[in-house]
Amino acid sequence: MPKVLVINAGSSTLKMAAFHTSSAPSATPQENRLWSDHLDCTDHLAAFEILLKRLRDDHPNWTPDIVGHRIVHGGPNFSKPVRITTDIFAQLKELTPLAPLHQPANLAGIDASMQLFPQTPQIACFDTAFHQTRSFASQTYAIPRHFFQHGIRRYGFHGLSYQYICEELQRIAPSIASKKLIVCHLGNGASLAAIENGQCCETTMGFTPTDGLPMGTRCGQIDPGVLLYWLKHDSLSADEINSLITKKSGLLGLSGGFSSDMRALLQANTQECRDAIDVFVYRVCHYIGALTASLQGLDALIFTGGIGENAKSVRADILSRLQWLGIRIDNSANQSNRLVISSVDSKVGAFVIPTDEERVIARSATQLFAPQSL
Repeated sequence: MPKVLVINAGSSTLKMAAFHTSSAPSATPQENRLWSDHLDCTDHLAAFEILLKRLRDDHPNWTPDIVGHRIVHGGPNFSKPVRITTDIFAQLKELTPLAPLHQPANLAGIDASMQLFPQTPQIACFDTAFHQTRSFASQTYAIPRHFFQHGIRRYGFHGLSYQYICEELQRIAPSIASKKLIVCHLGNGASLAAIENGQCCETTMGFTPTDGLPMGTRCGQIDPGVLLYWLKHDSLSADEINSLITKKSGLLGLSGGFSSDMRALLQANTQECRDAIDVFVYRVCHYIGALTASLQGLDALIFTGGIGENAKSVRADILSRLQWLGIRIDNSANQSNRLVISSVDSKVGAFVIPTDEERVIARSATQLFAPQSL
């Protein structure tokens, strides 16, 4: 039973989880979560050592057989988990301009792990990989075609979360798992994915994780002419524009700088905070309409992520705007955070399913690095 350490390094946080996984070659690995914890941090190596000490305080002498890492950007070439070598690490570093907020943190997590476990296999699992089943029409921008070959394309993100939801539906609701689904991953980072037969058909994020929905501090979809205007007429630098659209916008900017946290916005009673929530709900519904068109129908809508799993009033506001799809909410079920929050007469099912990216990473790392290789 391999022991898997999962590292999920964000720009300012480090999550760690320890799993014991079964790994019979003919079966899907089963993961027993032994421990998990997280820290806000700026020094990932220091945070890694603190979390590892906490793990060993609880489970003395525990040492991983495999370390799995969440990597936000895999570019056009990484469509499945890979073992990290010196060459692979260099390739991942070259992708930093595509995810400047996330990739350096992911690489810092790998570096910290390799220093502490130099002989242990390190496995990279990619947030972009799930979306590579999409058509050329879905992935490309309407710009000169050669740019697509050079990696300028709509990648999509949150793929590990979407993969988990698809696998979980196979277990808890197999009758809808292969149907037409929209999964709403709503949190500080937010996106939607249109999925059919377990494969992604469309998603809202694009070349970077800034596109699509408004998020905690990211603006989401914006006319590129606005960026050019800031560049030419307001004399903002590229770095200033990047900071503006990734760190000062979204819910934070719309609320007048009050908060990027949906919980705080819901508790406040200012016009700016109400406006921020209204914009978020409006854009989610806007994209659900677009993704329903890409699927040519819809059988189920799934909420996940911090907002999707916990913000009952936000879910209710979204579903109230989708009655044209035949969705009917069960208010009692929604208030109770049940699995199914649609009413029995709803033509489209509505579900709440907590995501678990770390479990997907543990599972994928075990499948890639079979126990006979240990």
